[in-house]
Amino acid sequence: MSSVVIDTLRMVAESLQIPTVIILLLLILLTIVMLGGFIVEAFTERRVLKVSIPELVDSLHGKSIQEVQKIIDNSGLLPRQKKGYQEVVKRTALPDDLREALARQIAADEEYRYRRIVKVTDLVARIAPMFGLMGTLIPLGPGLIALGQGDTKTLSDSLMIAFDTTIAGLVSGAVSYFISGVRKGWYEQYMSWTQTIMETILTVQQAERKKIYKQLQQQKNAQEAMDR
Repeated sequence: MSSVVIDTLRMVAESLQIPTVIILLLLILLTIVMLGGFIVEAFTERRVLKVSIPELVDSLHGKSIQEVQKIIDNSGLLPRQKKGYQEVVKRTALPDDLREALARQIAADEEYRYRRIVKVTDLVARIAPMFGLMGTLIPLGPGLIALGQGDTKTLSDSLMIAFDTTIAGLVSGAVSYFISGVRKGWYEQYMSWTQTIMETILTVQQAERKKIYKQLQQQKNAQEAMDR
């Protein structure tokens, strides 16, 4: 009975060798794609992203809505970021609570986008070494059996598979871990910028609304004085 169980367990383990190797190859391919996207992001978005947040906040403070739109368009922010800020700027006429809700939603959407990107590299960084370990241990069983039978050819083939899968899993995991770490730093910086600029825009809009309300009130008072 015990031999049947052991043989069944060995058969299951050996049957997982090919799927494990296929998954490792797919993970390596995915890592190459992610590395390419990371390099493109570093040499396109990060290179054109030239903005000083304190200087941008200073330039927005005390300006009209039209001037705020021009300053954001001419800033060194990413096009995607500019679009999000402009969506809030265009809705100055909305009540304060609605504009704040819109600003929070745009920031949340941006944060979700960043989390979704990082989640992929985090997942690969975790599971690639696991499959590498599986690819290492599975062929060792037949290798040890071959060693006992003096079959050095089968033993060497098993060890080569074990070493190759280990290297593939570790390389894929290490590269993914590096990409995740760097991107998390970038995206945390982006979210900090988003919060600061959104609060600045909301403050400018509130001041603009008070200014318009004051002008309307003065016009109303002047009209009432003339009517008297």
